[in-house]
Amino acid sequence: MQVGWARAPLLDCNLEQVRFYPRLFRFLQRFRIKRWDYYGVTTPERFFSATLADLGYAGQAFVYTVDFTTGAYHEETITLPLGRGIVLPRNSTAGDSYFSDGKTALRFEVREDERRLSVTWPRFGGQPLSAEIVLATPPAHQSTVVVIPIGRRRFYYNRKMNCLPARGWLQIGSERSELSPDTCLGNLDWGRGVWEYRSFWVWASASGFLPDGRTVGLNLGFGFGDTSAATENTLILNGRIHKLGQVDFSYDPADFRRAWRMTAPDGRLDVEFVPFVERVARTNLLVITSEVHQLFGRYRGRVVADDGEVIPLMGLIGFAEEHRARW
Repeated sequence: MQVGWARAPLLDCNLEQVRFYPRLFRFLQRFRIKRWDYYGVTTPERFFSATLADLGYAGQAFVYTVDFTTGAYHEETITLPLGRGIVLPRNSTAGDSYFSDGKTALRFEVREDERRLSVTWPRFGGQPLSAEIVLATPPAHQSTVVVIPIGRRRFYYNRKMNCLPARGWLQIGSERSELSPDTCLGNLDWGRGVWEYRSFWVWASASGFLPDGRTVGLNLGFGFGDTSAATENTLILNGRIHKLGQVDFSYDPADFRRAWRMTAPDGRLDVEFVPFVERVARTNLLVITSEVHQLFGRYRGRVVADDGEVIPLMGLIGFAEEHRARW
């Protein structure tokens, strides 16, 4: 197993070669393999997200929206035994992800320089939701890519992309929002791996604009596995990855809505994250349980680019989450 980080995907995700149980129990391996494609889009008014996931025991298709003005959010989820009906490609660089039950449909298409998201959800909080969104992914746009070991024989292979210019539209009921790349940015969390039964992680992400018009993003996290081998901590500035080292998180797990602090011992990052809404997502399927506290809020502080430029963050909207699972 190769471990480390890169600015672009370099490895083939050959999960069919995974061998970590004796032959007699090899049929159980599928339950340790976890795969997901998570997309988010930040607009001036809201955050919209759509996900397809196959967790071995079960699959999930889910969509949610968060209103930045009112703090209201709504989420709908379809759970599928053994992930039946969910199709996810081998790698993040090609292939389509999709699910349809004849009414609800999600499709994520990967093209050479863009990703197309199509969502139809007839009953989203009592009204129909539909979206057609294109995220630009020019060849020069870099990614945060990591392979992190989990124990001796398991791993997490992850690609994240921030600040992807978004165009298209999102409609909920009679309210239609037009998306423009001048104001709307997408992000991708593409994950494949072989996990332990119990897992924990903290992830923070943001995509936005600086006053001078440049795009700026953060991707920070820990808890995915042995991060001494690699971290996913990065500043994304105009599509270029600026790698950060260790980042320390300070937050109150008894009250996630209190301010969070993220700092780097080397001084390259010092930000405060002040939440304005908390999204809580719980799953309890007996053998699978998960609890996610995802906070949306504003980042304020400073981060230093690779060339020494100090980037001030003055209210950058993003999210931070804690996730605990038995899966």
